[in-house]
Amino acid sequence: MVGYYGADKDFSLEGKRAVITGGAAGIGYATAEFFAKKGVRLVLADLDKNVDAIAKKLGSQNIGICGDVLSADIRKNVVDSAVDAFGGIDILVNSAGIVALDPAQSLSEETWDRTLDINLKGSFLMAQAVANQMIESGRPGSIVNIASQAGVVALDRHVAYCASKGGVISMTQVLALEWGKYGIRVNAISPTVVLTELGHKAWDGPVGEAFKKEIPAGRFAEPDEIAATISFLCSDAAAMITGHNLIIDGGYTAK
Repeated sequence: MVGYYGADKDFSLEGKRAVITGGAAGIGYATAEFFAKKGVRLVLADLDKNVDAIAKKLGSQNIGICGDVLSADIRKNVVDSAVDAFGGIDILVNSAGIVALDPAQSLSEETWDRTLDINLKGSFLMAQAVANQMIESGRPGSIVNIASQAGVVALDRHVAYCASKGGVISMTQVLALEWGKYGIRVNAISPTVVLTELGHKAWDGPVGEAFKKEIPAGRFAEPDEIAATISFLCSDAAAMITGHNLIIDGGYTAK
């Protein structure tokens, strides 16, 4: 269903059904929490064995599935669970990802493969699985892939991560091009450092303080800021936005 049905001035997500990978922590959980407050029913996929309990804290109807999205069985379980419980999927947020900090000279092949498998291949395969369900159902939908400012500019010791996130951005554009005719919008967001639990562990201290001085806004991002942006992109207020990479970096890449 492609067309213009009027701007949604309330940025509503009420009644929508969302799949969030990496949904038990970090940006994925912040987005799940934000979505739940806006009336979204959730299927969270994560390696955390407590993901179902985490999902149900946000609403008893929600579902958590423990497993790796690189597994075809897990992807099928995620899609089938959303269809069986909620009747379909309106939103996918691909938040599962890892960071490897190694100099290019000594980066192992194993680390390279694992980073690209999880960040890029996993995001594509999950998007493919969800989009096929959306297309089969004949309903429009929205997919948001979590990229990074590291997919736009070079960062020291981030060669695998930069490559994977640059790939996510390029993939997003192709998927938007191919799936637009089905009413499926595909966008990416590229945050700077986000102050999740892992973000604090990695960047609290002198190195983080020095990095913040390179950001015009003078600070890192809060998880809720990222979740709010994702919420906007998934709402009907963003119906004309697809194939876009929205950089949320306080101006870091503007230099």
